[in-house]
Amino acid sequence: MPGATITGWGAALPETVLTNADLEARLDTSDAWIRERTGIRERRIGGTTIELAIQAGAQALKRADEGRYAVPDVDMLIVSTNTPDPPIPATAAYVQDALGLNCGVFDLNSGCSGFVYALVVANGLIATGMNRVLVIASDTVSRIVDPEDRSTAVLFGDGAGACVLEAKGDHLSDTLHESAGISGSAPPVLTSAESDLLGFDLGSDGSAAKFLYRDHGGYVVMDGQEVFRRAVRATITSARKALDRAGVVADDIALFVPHQANLRIMEAVGDRLSIPMERTMVTIDRMGNTSSASIPLALAEAADGGRIKPGDLVLMSGFGAGLTWASAVIRWG
Repeated sequence: MPGATITGWGAALPETVLTNADLEARLDTSDAWIRERTGIRERRIGGTTIELAIQAGAQALKRADEGRYAVPDVDMLIVSTNTPDPPIPATAAYVQDALGLNCGVFDLNSGCSGFVYALVVANGLIATGMNRVLVIASDTVSRIVDPEDRSTAVLFGDGAGACVLEAKGDHLSDTLHESAGISGSAPPVLTSAESDLLGFDLGSDGSAAKFLYRDHGGYVVMDGQEVFRRAVRATITSARKALDRAGVVADDIALFVPHQANLRIMEAVGDRLSIPMERTMVTIDRMGNTSSASIPLALAEAADGGRIKPGDLVLMSGFGAGLTWASAVIRWG
């Protein structure tokens, strides 16, 4: 069966910057209090989930298509979101139309772990014969937090990140030739090229949903201390399972890209995994917690900034409402 590799990535952030000083003006809080407890200095707010998803998806496709003689079709679009604009239809339907795609679409909601969940699903779809899957994570949590609640209003920002996954080897090559009209009758050759997704772990504890949730029409409710405690434990366990299944150890990881929820959580997890902060991607100081978009946003910044190169091993790990957790080890393609 064909393996999958990442060929394109993209990111989208709103223009409006909300600083800690802005929050000081209306909340019983301070810049020092926020930075000490979360690591956040500022966050981006605004836009819609659909708008940000379109921008990130278009950027990822453009990067994947650069230098191509023929551009393959997208076979599936997956949008990970906890904040759909209208509840019906799926956010992915609007994104598909805007990007001019002709493919299957669906939304995925798995809390802040959603991007890794979607990445694993996309890899499975390619393993069963699809050629190209566009994965987007887009969230606008700032609009569903109580602006007067300093425990949540200071945490969240908005944004979207995206990746294009494609089949590796002759399977993809033959499909490109076919779409270009270069060869006619020969069907694609399915290869056993190893996927760049080397190992993963997905899980959830539904009994803990009460610690992070939102009722219809309400605001996000979070028991910060309980989420912190469970997040550290779940992320460490999940990351270790993904490393074991990939057959690698922490020293093999070139870059750790955790969910950007809280700098203290990231530091605690990195310390327990023996991955130093200099090998950890940090964007929370400038973006806040962008929910399921946080990992692909950090991954895109790392790729654009030269933090990862072809062949590097990347560990992604996150947790979120559910309470869910997800980790994956990938080889950067």
